[in-house]
Amino acid sequence: MEYVAIRENVAPEVVREEIAAGRAVLPANVNHPETEPMIIGKRFLVKVNANIGNSAVTSSIEEEVEKMTWATRWGADTVMDLSTGRNIHTTREWVLRNSPSPSAPCRSTRPWRRSTAGPRS
Repeated sequence: MEYVAIRENVAPEVVREEIAAGRAVLPANVNHPETEPMIIGKRFLVKVNANIGNSAVTSSIEEEVEKMTWATRWGADTVMDLSTGRNIHTTREWVLRNSPSPSAPCRSTRPWRRSTAGPRS
C-alpha cells in the first residue's frame, strides 16, 4: 500500500481508507509476483487498460508478448489477455510472466455437452 501511495502521490492512509470503504481495489494475483502494485478507484489517477489476445487464425505467443510489451511501454496500467486461439494456457502464462502490470485473463470454459447436462426443466 505504501508503494501505491507513493505512485499515486497520496498518503498511505488514503489508500487504506478507500480500500476499506470498498471504493478502491488493489489488483493482485498470487500467481503473478512480477506485478507492480497499483490501485483503481475514484480518488486515484485514471488507469488505462489494454486488451490483447490471439485467435484461432491469428497471432503467436511471441506476438502476444510483444503486444503486451508495447502496451505497457506506451502507458497501459493493466493488460487483459482475451486469447481464444491455440496454446491458450501457454500464451497466458508467457504474457503473465513477462508483464509488469496486473493482468486479468478471461476464463476458459468447457464446451457444454447435452449428454452430460441431464434433463432440462
